[in-house]
Amino acid sequence: MIHAYDKIYLSKAQTNMGRMLDFAVYDMKMDLREYYDLFLVSRISKSFAKGNPAYVAGMSGIELCYEVLDSVGFRYKRSEPHCSEDRSPEYWTGWALAYYQWYSGSGFSDIDRSVPIEKIIRMYSPYHEMDVRQFADRMDELTHKKSTETKLAILRHRAGISQKTLADRSGVSVRTIQQYEQRNKDINK
Repeated sequence: MIHAYDKIYLSKAQTNMGRMLDFAVYDMKMDLREYYDLFLVSRISKSFAKGNPAYVAGMSGIELCYEVLDSVGFRYKRSEPHCSEDRSPEYWTGWALAYYQWYSGSGFSDIDRSVPIEKIIRMYSPYHEMDVRQFADRMDELTHKKSTETKLAILRHRAGISQKTLADRSGVSVRTIQQYEQRNKDINK
């Protein structure tokens, strides 16, 4: 398998990503989703995913956090970092996510579309006690499951509506919507 970048950078990349998310949440007092969205829209996300040594190994997770905020023009007050001996769920999330991104070669935005960061952090227990390859296997399963959904189903889920609600609003029967979502009927016709 071809990975996103050379394995010699992987351990440092995992540490930096973990520390970046931990610092953003606990020291900068940001919501994980809010900060991660800033990371995703920053140029750093794509550079990190390609293995740019400046981001995966050339700076600390704290410096990386500040770099993300600066690159998107987010106004903030610098915070004094605390050093905890414990690894937070946010740290593990970044650490495991960096591994999966390296392993899969996918961009962070693509991963987030399939498995949002909120779902990844909920995987902390029990996956933080397992080999990271088991996490990667589970991410592959979730990514594959998501990629088999039709666009109609994805959009309906994003809108937070049921098949019945969509049927009522569109004038199309529930059974027909089910057939479209199961690819038993071609929605383009």
